[in-house]
Amino acid sequence: MTNIDNNNPAIADISTLVKLRFGARDLKFFPRLMAKNLVLGGHQSRFRGRGMDFEEVRQYQPGDDIRTIDWRVTARTMTTHTKLFSEERERPVLVVTDLRPTMFFGSKELKSVTACQVAAALAWAGLNANDRVGGLIFGAEHQYDIRARRSHHSVLQLIHKLRDFSEQLIHANANRYTMAEILEDTRRVAMPGSTLFLISDFHDLDKNCEQHLFELARHCDINICHIHDGLEAQLPPPANYQVSNGHQRFNLNTQGTDLRRQFEKQFRDRQAHLKTLCSKLRMGSLSFETAVPIMPVLQQAYGRKTQGRRR
Repeated sequence: MTNIDNNNPAIADISTLVKLRFGARDLKFFPRLMAKNLVLGGHQSRFRGRGMDFEEVRQYQPGDDIRTIDWRVTARTMTTHTKLFSEERERPVLVVTDLRPTMFFGSKELKSVTACQVAAALAWAGLNANDRVGGLIFGAEHQYDIRARRSHHSVLQLIHKLRDFSEQLIHANANRYTMAEILEDTRRVAMPGSTLFLISDFHDLDKNCEQHLFELARHCDINICHIHDGLEAQLPPPANYQVSNGHQRFNLNTQGTDLRRQFEKQFRDRQAHLKTLCSKLRMGSLSFETAVPIMPVLQQAYGRKTQGRRR
């Protein structure tokens, strides 16, 4: 691959992604759910049994472990009672980042660069929450899987791969993966009880995608991170513009009133559909606009003053 200057704004900057670990420290309410995975870890489970944290006392039932009998309550009530404990179980965090050619777009900052920043910040936040963090990155022609580990090396590996994939977009001519295929691959990798962050512009979200999301939502907590650019919501001021996809140049006339209205309506409709889907499947939803700092959005969702888990 051609060596390109690290200061190229079209490429995610590694130092910027690494520095996001400082802002991620303030995300104290990073999603903490009732985990389903049976591996021991740092999150409470809905399952009750012998664990580290005392839960409650109830009357003894046949089959209960006699070692958990609470003799003081038993003596006081003259009825056998047993202690219950909440087990701690692990909740892996999987950050899925879409770096396909459609993400190589932006009026001030590329969607791909913003997506890399969001992915890095979420990975650091997961590590700070003592979770195992892994990732899936989908590019123009191939994908890369970072195994979930509770390690700075895992996050740094993710960051370096994000940078590499964002650079590859400069030379990309094809698009191998659809969003449905991305979600299908995610289903193969995601462990039950995982927290998933799906980072994309979701331009090709269709019925097949919705079925995959439904299956994922049955076993995982899904959080949608929608990346968009201001030019996708509203055309530039009426005029004739020369635009390019990197290979060809086109003339864009934005003076038509009907065109402008239709363009804006299409964006609002896509936003509304995504919001409805998130509500239907009980998925978290975050929206990031390119060239706008990502940390305020994350702090609003998971910061110290947040009362709920989701926006």
